[in-house]
Amino acid sequence: MDVPLWLWWATIIITVGFLLIDLVVIGRRPHEPSMKEVSRHLAFFVGLAVLFGVGVFYFAGAEFGTQYFAGWLTEYSLSIDNLFIFIIIMAKFAVPREYQQTALMAGIVMALVMRAIFIAVGAAAINNFSWVFYIFGAFLVYTAIRLAKEGSQDEEHYEENRLIKWVEKRFPATKEYHGAKLFTTENGKRLITPMLIVMLTLGTTDLIFAVDSIPAIYGLTREPYLVLTANIFALMGLRQLYFLIGGLLQRLVYLSYGLAILLLFIGLKLVLTALHENTLPFINGGEHVKWAPEIPVTVSLGVIVAILAVTTVASLMSSKSKSPEEEDAATGPRRDFQGD
Repeated sequence: MDVPLWLWWATIIITVGFLLIDLVVIGRRPHEPSMKEVSRHLAFFVGLAVLFGVGVFYFAGAEFGTQYFAGWLTEYSLSIDNLFIFIIIMAKFAVPREYQQTALMAGIVMALVMRAIFIAVGAAAINNFSWVFYIFGAFLVYTAIRLAKEGSQDEEHYEENRLIKWVEKRFPATKEYHGAKLFTTENGKRLITPMLIVMLTLGTTDLIFAVDSIPAIYGLTREPYLVLTANIFALMGLRQLYFLIGGLLQRLVYLSYGLAILLLFIGLKLVLTALHENTLPFINGGEHVKWAPEIPVTVSLGVIVAILAVTTVASLMSSKSKSPEEEDAATGPRRDFQGD
């Protein structure tokens, strides 16, 4: 896929523009968004993502268009799973409802920057070392098995990562929030606020999730531009998704199993891709023979859509058939997704 330099810069500038507009609007008027507001904004970002995919189909061809949609759907589905942890983080730090948008927005900005670095490193590794697909594939298979074992267990076992523990220990912080401020002065001392810790927690947590999602999308497309744009569109609507379906997340009881199957499929696809392209000494005297099957991207897209559809329908049907008491026993007590 031949992506001109001006298109890379245009994509980056437009993305930064959207983020700045969001930051300015949220900064000037911190508030808890209504369902109408988040629905409208989410529809805009999803529509924009679909429109971009149609553009890829038209200008780059069906192969790349299919790769983009497969990657975007995968990143979006993995982002939905991430929302469980974001909900817990917001509740753990008791973030006021009117400032949750600010915290999420800052976390998303950090996530985009760090994912861009991951994407660049991944692209360089793939271009120079094709065997890296074995590592990516094995890691995704391991992640899938781990996710399946965890299943729909209560995720209250979230623990702060080492960076956050170091920040909390190294820098004195106030106990109260001071609006959306990151620093404040008390008794002549410069202190950090809980808002800074929340933002760092959201950003670094997403970085941990990127360790799974970036190898997964490289299993569907090798085009760094498509990997980047799929991640951008998946993250741009994440804030709205947090407010819109926070309560619905508790009903997606089979989401972990669905994502485990999805990651397992992509992991095996990566391994098959590596076997398809690499020379193995014990096959045909070490000659380069493409003996391993290669899964077409159209098949991958169909499998992804089917897994997500079955997971969603099965989860909603299961939740609907249970009484509130049975749901609480299976998934844990309901949480207020907007914090305490």
